[in-house]
Amino acid sequence: MAIIRSARNIAPTLGENCFLADNAVVIGDVTMGKDCSVWWSAVVRGDVNAIRIGDRVNIQDGAVIHCTFEKSETVIGNDVSIGHNAIVHGCTVEDEVLIGMGAIIMDLAVVQKHVIVAAGAVVLENSVLESGWIYGGVPAKKIKPLDPDNRQFFITRTAGNYVKYAAWFK
Repeated sequence: MAIIRSARNIAPTLGENCFLADNAVVIGDVTMGKDCSVWWSAVVRGDVNAIRIGDRVNIQDGAVIHCTFEKSETVIGNDVSIGHNAIVHGCTVEDEVLIGMGAIIMDLAVVQKHVIVAAGAVVLENSVLESGWIYGGVPAKKIKPLDPDNRQFFITRTAGNYVKYAAWFK
C-alpha cells in the first residue's frame, strides 16, 4: 500500500480516480486532481512547501516532486507526464507538457504549455521554457518547434494512456 503521510499537520488531498502504486510516497501539503497516477518508487513530498497537481498527471517510476522551504512551491498543470526518474523541484509546469525520463526542472523555472523537455535535460533555476518547443541538453535549450502531430502523439496520447494504464491496477 502506498505511503500517504501528513507533514506539519497537513495531509495530502487526492482527487477522484487516482492511482498510487504500492510503494509510491505522497507526503504533506499535496493536492492532486482527478485521474492522476503516482507510479512505483515515485515520491511527491510536500513537507516544506505546497505541491499542486492538476488532472490526468502521471508521475512515473522513480520520479521525485519536491519544493523549497520558504522559497518555491511546485505547481503542475493538467495532462502532464513526468517521465521515469525525473526531478521536478519548486517550479511551475503548465498544462500539456511532457517531462522526459531523467530530466531535472529546478526552482522557479516555468515550463509553459505544449512543451517537451527531452530525456536527461536540465532546466536551470529561473528559466522560462517557451510554449510550442522541444527543449533538451544541459542546460536545456530550444531544440526545435513542437509540431501539432508530435504534440498529439507525445503529450496528449501519453497523458491519456496513463489514465488507462492506472485502471489496469485498480
